[in-house]
Amino acid sequence: MTMKRIAIITAVLLFMAPALPAQPADFMANFAAPSVVSPEINPDNSVTFRYHNPKAVRVQVKGDCFPGGDGIADMTETENGIWEYTTAPLPSEMYRYNFIVDGAEALDLQNVYIVRDVADLLNWFVVKGGQGDLYLAGDVPHGSVIRCWYDSPTLGCRRRVTIYTPAGYGESRDRYPVLYLLHGAGGDETQWMELGRAAQIMDNLIASGKAEPMIVVMTNGNAWQQAAPGETSAGLVHPNDRSGIGRPEASFEESFGDVIKFVDANYRTIARKSGRAIAGLSMGGGHTKNISRMYPDTFDYIGLFSAALSGNPGEEEIAGLEKQRDNGYKLYWIACGTEDFLYEANLGYMKRLDEIGMPYVYRESGEGHIWKNWRIYLSEFAPELFKF
Repeated sequence: MTMKRIAIITAVLLFMAPALPAQPADFMANFAAPSVVSPEINPDNSVTFRYHNPKAVRVQVKGDCFPGGDGIADMTETENGIWEYTTAPLPSEMYRYNFIVDGAEALDLQNVYIVRDVADLLNWFVVKGGQGDLYLAGDVPHGSVIRCWYDSPTLGCRRRVTIYTPAGYGESRDRYPVLYLLHGAGGDETQWMELGRAAQIMDNLIASGKAEPMIVVMTNGNAWQQAAPGETSAGLVHPNDRSGIGRPEASFEESFGDVIKFVDANYRTIARKSGRAIAGLSMGGGHTKNISRMYPDTFDYIGLFSAALSGNPGEEEIAGLEKQRDNGYKLYWIACGTEDFLYEANLGYMKRLDEIGMPYVYRESGEGHIWKNWRIYLSEFAPELFKF
C-alpha cells in the first residue's frame, strides 16, 4: 500500500469518527482495563483467581479447590477494580470453579476452558506435577473418540453412545477387551469424557504400560433420553428436561444387552466374560451393580464408584448376587469417600456381601461425592483390568 493511499484512508476515518454513536463510559473503560490473568498457578501450586469489575460490591470464588471438595471464598478488590483471591497450595488435580458477583454466578471470562455439569457451566484448570498430569493430553499416542448411534429395541428408539478406541486400533487386526463406563444422575454419554477426562486417562495409562489397551464404551444411562441435551430432534432442551421419549416400559439395566450387542457387532472385541468390565459412578454405580448381577456370566470385572446402593439389599437382589458369586469373576471393586453421603449405604452393602461370602476389594478415600474421587478411581481401576 502506498503512502498516498494510507493518507487517504486515514483522512476518511477521521472524517467518519464524529458520526460514530457515543458509547457508555463503562463500555469504553473495558478497553482501558488492565490485563487480567486468571487463574494463575503460582510456583508453590497455590492458585490466584482474578475478576475485573470496578462496579461490583462483593465478588466470591466458588469451587472444588477448597477443603472438602466445595467451598466459597471472598475475593479482595485491588487497584483498577480487579478482585483477587489466592488459595493455599493445591495438590496436583483438576479443579472446577466460577465466580459469584453480587449474588449472581458468573464465569471467568479470562479462562476459555469451560465444562458443563448437568445444567451448570464451570471453568476448570489443572495443577500439574502428579495426579493432574493424567488429565492432560500428554506427548503419547492418542486413541480416537466417536459418538455414534445404536438401535435399542428394548427401549424402542435409537440412542447415542460415546466410544473410545485406543491408539493403534485402526491399524491393528487385534481384538480388544471392553470397559463399559457409566455416568451418574443428571449426566449423559458425554460426562466421562468432559468431566471424567476418560480419554486422557486411558491414553496416559496405556502409553505408560500401566493399563492394557482397551475399548471404553460410555453410555447414556437415562432410559427416557436418546442422547445428551441438544443432541436429538427434541431440540435445544434444558439439561433438566425429562420429556425425552416418554416413559419407557423397560429400564436402562434391562436394555443393556442392546449396547453389548451393538459393540460386539461393530468393534473387534473380545466377546466373552474375561474381555468385559463394567464400572460406574453414583447412579451408574447402582446400574453397574444391577447389570452385573442381571447378566451374571457377562463381566469378569465390576467397579462401583460411590455407588447408589441399598445398604440392605432385598432377597431378589441377594439371589442375583449369589448367582454372580457362583459363576465367578476376577474383580469386584468398590470405592467410596468417607464424606460421601452414600458412604454408610456402601458400608451396609459390603456387610451383606460379607454375609454371603462374596469377595470384593474396597478402596476408601477421603472427601465426598465429587469428580475428583471418580477420576482417581478410574485411574486406579483401569490398571487392574484384563490381566490375561
